[in-house]
Amino acid sequence: MVLIREQIRYKSRKEVDKLREAGRVAANALRLAARAARPGVSLLELDKLAETYIRQQGATPSFKGYHGFPGTLCTSVNDKVVHGIPTKYILQEGDVIAIDCGAKLDGYHGDTCLTVGVGKISEEARRLIQTAQLAMFVGIEHCRPGFRLGDMATAVQTFAEERGYSVVREYIGHGLGRDLHEDPQVVFAEQKPGTGFRMEPGMTITIEPILNTGSHKCLVEADGWTVRTKDGGLSAQFEHDIAITKGAPEILSMPDPEFELEDGL
Repeated sequence: MVLIREQIRYKSRKEVDKLREAGRVAANALRLAARAARPGVSLLELDKLAETYIRQQGATPSFKGYHGFPGTLCTSVNDKVVHGIPTKYILQEGDVIAIDCGAKLDGYHGDTCLTVGVGKISEEARRLIQTAQLAMFVGIEHCRPGFRLGDMATAVQTFAEERGYSVVREYIGHGLGRDLHEDPQVVFAEQKPGTGFRMEPGMTITIEPILNTGSHKCLVEADGWTVRTKDGGLSAQFEHDIAITKGAPEILSMPDPEFELEDGL
C-alpha cells in the first residue's frame, strides 16, 4: 500500500525492489554510453547505444518523449549544465560530458547520471568531476531518518564551496516512483539546517547536485532544453536513486559488476 503524506509517495519493500531493477537497467545503459564516450564518437551514437540496451531489457527510455524531449540520454558537454539534447556533435579530446539516463521497467523509473572525461582531460576538469561525485555521496550520507532537507543541502553546499565550486540552484533532485518526477523537491543549496522535509523510511528520492567551476548561474539555450553556465565555466553532475530506510540509505541505481567503469564508477 502506498501512503501519501504531504504528496510524498512512500514506497513498500516490493516497490523499492522494482525501483532497484529499473535503476539497474538505467545504470547499465549509462555505463555503456560512458564507455563509448571517446574522441570521434557523436552524441547521437551514445544515445542509440543506450536506447538499444534499455529496450533489449524489456524497458523503455524514461526521457524520450517526456514533455517532448527527443533523446534517450541527456548529454551535457563542457559548459552545458543539464538537459543537453543528443546531436551530431563529435566528442573531442579533453571534453567533459555529463550523461543522464532514465529507464522505465514494470511501471517504475530509474534515473541516474555521471560525468566522465573524453580522452586526456585537464587537471581542472578531473578535479571538478571528482568533487561532483563526492558531493553526491555527501548528500547520500544525509539520507537517514532524523535528518532534514536543510541538513543535507547545507552539507552538500558547504562541501562544494569549500573546494571552490558553486552548486546550481535551479535544477534539483526529486522523488521517484511510478512517475519520473514526484514529490518532494530535493534542493542542494541555500537551505537552513533543521528546515525542510524530514527524511523518513519509505521515501525514494534522487540525489543529484550539479557543480560548476564558476558561477552557479545558468542560461537556457534556444532549443528550450539545453542549459549552460552563464560564464562559460565547466559543469559536472552525478546522480543516484536512494531509498531511505531505518538505517543506512540504499542506492537503487547500481550497475551490474560487468558494467562498472575502470575507475569503479
